Amino acid sequence: MNETFNIHEYDHYLIMFSGGKDSTASFLHLLDLGIPISKIELWHHLIDGKEHRFMDWECTEDYCRKFADAFLVPIYFSWKQGGFEGEMLRNNTPTKETYFETPDGLFHSGGKGKANTRFQFPQLSANLSQRWCSPYLKIDVAASAIVNQPRFNGKKVLVISGERAEESPSRKHYLFFETDRADNRNGRKKRHVDRCRIIHHWNEKRVWDIIAVYKIIVHPCYYLGYGRCSCKWCIFASPSQVATSFALSPKQGAKIAEYEKQFGKNIHPGIDLGSYSSKGLVYEGVFQFPSIAAQAISRNYLLPIFCDNWILPAGAYKSFHNH
Repeated sequence: MNETFNIHEYDHYLIMFSGGKDSTASFLHLLDLGIPISKIELWHHLIDGKEHRFMDWECTEDYCRKFADAFLVPIYFSWKQGGFEGEMLRNNTPTKETYFETPDGLFHSGGKGKANTRFQFPQLSANLSQRWCSPYLKIDVAASAIVNQPRFNGKKVLVISGERAEESPSRKHYLFFETDRADNRNGRKKRHVDRCRIIHHWNEKRVWDIIAVYKIIVHPCYYLGYGRCSCKWCIFASPSQVATSFALSPKQGAKIAEYEKQFGKNIHPGIDLGSYSSKGLVYEGVFQFPSIAAQAISRNYLLPIFCDNWILPAGAYKSFHNH
């Protein structure tokens, strides 16, 4: 590694674990670097909250839990009350509370800010004030969970996230290493928090190579043909991804389409969800692997995490935006 910091000097390693290939590779890379698994935690943000699934994959929560169990590493879930749908429908009210699991139980914070109204989907923008799903449902949730846990006070904490430069022009300019927003090293709590995008310089081949070495069965969406394990109805989805999501979850698609009519604004600028979907083709994996398709939309992940005969998923090396 060419980094200028000592990755072995931290007390806690918090991996922002989506269940996707890049956060999986980040975790496996930490193991290869010799970081004790006793210092590692997986953190997963439930985009839709705990109540139901609206935008995200039904299986993701349990897949992440089973992955953590397979490696004997703790996993902690966090979420915004009401999730994506609740934040989207905010009408002259403050954003809801954040809930986060800890070794000492479930806690919550926030929910007392300025009243505001959304009534629209996140916008396709690098500006996080417009693409509000990332800050309100992920970034802010993680920061709140860190600053509200006294166990991190006086400790050195490294937050690991899996963004890679190859993914997009904006991510290319992300820093490999920086001070995290939850840092308080010069304040009363003396909480030292850094962030490392530990595979930022990796290409996709290196990601799949380390997953192959560990023989990991990745999230079901990759076997169906999805190029990234983001939300099932991600605002950056291609027409074919939306077409496939419609085939898997037509009621969810219809509900999103109804919200478009209600808001008078679409997820994809200038085109409604149904028309956007018609420009794509349903991924063949849905028909080739019906059991995996069923698993993807189940709240219970029943497949193993490891396999003897590892195969490259159909979604590998597939541009998320163009297929």
